[in-house]
Amino acid sequence: MQLPMFCLYVFKSFSNVLSLVVILVVSLLFLDFMKRRKKWDHYPPGPPSIPFVGNILQVDFSNIHIYFRELTKQYGDVFSLQYFWQNVVVLNGFEVMKEALMHKSEDIADRPRFPLFESLGISGNAKGISLAHYGRAWQEQRRFSLTTLRDFGMGKKSLEARVSEEAEFLCNEFQSQKGKSFDPHFIVNTAVSNIISSIVFGDRFEYNNEKFNKLLRVFEDALKAESGFLAQVVTAIPCLRHIPGLPQKVFQPQVHMVSYVSDMISEQRNTWDPGFTRHFIDAFLLEMEKAKDDKDSSFNEKNLVFTTIDLFTAGIETTTTTLRWALLFMLLYPEVQMNIHREIDEVIGRNRKPTMADVLSMPYTNAVIHEVQRCGDILPEAAHHMTYRDTEIGGYFIPKGTIVVTNLSSVLKDDREWKKPFEFYPEHFLDTDGKFMKREAFIPFSAGRRACPGEQLARMEVFLFFTTLLQTFIFKIPDNMPRPEESPVLAVTLCPKPFQLCAISR
Repeated sequence: MQLPMFCLYVFKSFSNVLSLVVILVVSLLFLDFMKRRKKWDHYPPGPPSIPFVGNILQVDFSNIHIYFRELTKQYGDVFSLQYFWQNVVVLNGFEVMKEALMHKSEDIADRPRFPLFESLGISGNAKGISLAHYGRAWQEQRRFSLTTLRDFGMGKKSLEARVSEEAEFLCNEFQSQKGKSFDPHFIVNTAVSNIISSIVFGDRFEYNNEKFNKLLRVFEDALKAESGFLAQVVTAIPCLRHIPGLPQKVFQPQVHMVSYVSDMISEQRNTWDPGFTRHFIDAFLLEMEKAKDDKDSSFNEKNLVFTTIDLFTAGIETTTTTLRWALLFMLLYPEVQMNIHREIDEVIGRNRKPTMADVLSMPYTNAVIHEVQRCGDILPEAAHHMTYRDTEIGGYFIPKGTIVVTNLSSVLKDDREWKKPFEFYPEHFLDTDGKFMKREAFIPFSAGRRACPGEQLARMEVFLFFTTLLQTFIFKIPDNMPRPEESPVLAVTLCPKPFQLCAISR
């Protein structure tokens, strides 16, 4: 009798546990359904999502611009995704982007949370410029940064002279290779970095400065970490950042970057004189002193670090990548290089340094630079936006708090705007008379309230560095190496794969 009673007890216990499990599963599924259901009319369509995880396992983060391109074929220029319980809307094509960035710029001017960065202390009034929510802190930092950049020469002859001087140093580094094959990546990176470094720290660094080169490599590693799958998962599930050691593991390069920049700021602080502003850091310290009694001010210690990092990131990576693409295209399209040489010889000659005034007389070179930026597709996704208020874009309703991805790649490769969207074709920017032609769909720096604040500086750097290099050298593929690949690698920016070249003096 006791054995059947025991079996009955076990069966009832098992039934109770099973019932609890079923109730728990059903409850979780119901919770997931309520979190993921779209209760708005005219919300953008999108691919079916998986319970709990949404679409995040379907997204190819290593080729996200290509993945988005495929989705537009099925769902149109405005479609939605689900990253766990986070609503994401992706905008594609020039007409949609123009509506969003130019006509409804404030509607999508906010930024989503970045939990991993918050683990590093980036929160509240300490998010720099790029990560700051739309409001006072962002407005203060953007206005201050633009004003200070202008004070230190952006758009002026003084900074142009500094870029021209650095272009000469860059040519000397190329010359030191004596016509042998080399990878130009870190040499170009150092040259570009020296421009923003002279503004932020008041000085340039030698190309063999190991400390500075290590900082540049940390910056590059940090970009790769930000674009990784694990970083996307932690961003979508903020509570994961509380797992001990996880943020530090995912964002180890960012930890090093913050430490490096903090040390460099400390060195500048030790010699700071409030009566004499040498560089950006001094100007920021002065604003901190003025705002010391304002507890809501964004001028604080942490923001000094993160705004400095923002300026470095914006002032280095995209310009370096653009110049690397430019050199690669010169190797792959020698007839284009020959045409540029001809135009340089006719307008500037071999002895005079190029100036920004030469742009107006060099339509072909200007067209090539623009086509490098368009075809290279340097920044396929701008930093993610978030809707500041309910809005409607492309005929679809997008509620407040939705992450908005502005797919710039879809504009620069829009077959409705460009004759040969997937080919390197400088004629995109030339009219029938060979004159330079502006194109409305050319927005590599994004547009609207969150447009890149360093666009003017980047344009100056690219023109002067590129023209000086082409005035000085003929670039060739090394004899013992195959033709370099044109396919890119994605690490926030779309970069060329490593390649070697020979720089032959003209």
